Amino acid sequence: MSAIKKLLTKSFLERLLSGIVLLAIALFTIIIGDDVLFVTIATISFIGLFELLRVFKLQWKPIGIVGYLATIIYYTLIRTELSEYLIILFIGYLICLMAVYVLTFPKFKALDMMVGFFAFFYVVIMLSYVYQIRMLTDGKYVVWLIFLCSWGCDTCAYLVGVMFGKHKMAPVLSPKKSIEGGIGGVVGAGLLGLLYATIFKDKLMIDNANIVFPIVCAIGAIISQLGDLCASGIKRDHEIKDYSKLIPGHGGILDRFDSVIITAPIIFYLISYLVKLM
Repeated sequence: MSAIKKLLTKSFLERLLSGIVLLAIALFTIIIGDDVLFVTIATISFIGLFELLRVFKLQWKPIGIVGYLATIIYYTLIRTELSEYLIILFIGYLICLMAVYVLTFPKFKALDMMVGFFAFFYVVIMLSYVYQIRMLTDGKYVVWLIFLCSWGCDTCAYLVGVMFGKHKMAPVLSPKKSIEGGIGGVVGAGLLGLLYATIFKDKLMIDNANIVFPIVCAIGAIISQLGDLCASGIKRDHEIKDYSKLIPGHGGILDRFDSVIITAPIIFYLISYLVKLM
């Protein structure tokens, strides 16, 4: 089968169509920003948290309920710019998980408590950086780097991998991913960052965007692939194909946003550091 025929499969076309719809939603919510983006990210966080907790059968257990309440409080603090109380929330959330563990012992294992905290931090906190980046100065431009690093890298890696991939990146964890595809994803994301900076440099307050953006996108692409593989590892540990069937051709929120989740905070801090450095 030729490389072109490999691309024109039903699964690829279904994946492409869903990707276009997701891109349209991303464009609409991120361009508008403010409460529209806030509600969207908060909703995605709730669904993602539910999907991950369901893997461990905790979605409707007290540990899950406490996680949902913590998510509501977290986003309320973010929206009202009361970030100084976040550390109190994290400590309080951990104490609540410990209380559930102790008061219901031996219904839950210590691992369940750890999963509850990990799921909240991994999905809710890290995904919230999409909204936090959008609210920065130049945020309406910088926020797109998240998707250039994650979805852009994913697309470039997929295309390069299908056409040229021969050496497996992680044969046990993700047999379809290749080293060639991974390199193509990083290079592709870096080039997308350069192209993006070239187009919008006159509208940015950031100096040397044509240097900063490709660096950020290349590093972000490496991290995004790590996030993708980590999410795949969790699925393989529990013998599931997708976190859900919410998005045709992609799976669930965590299947589509696994790289976005880990990339968003990286972009936030990389941009902050490199802008100050340069």
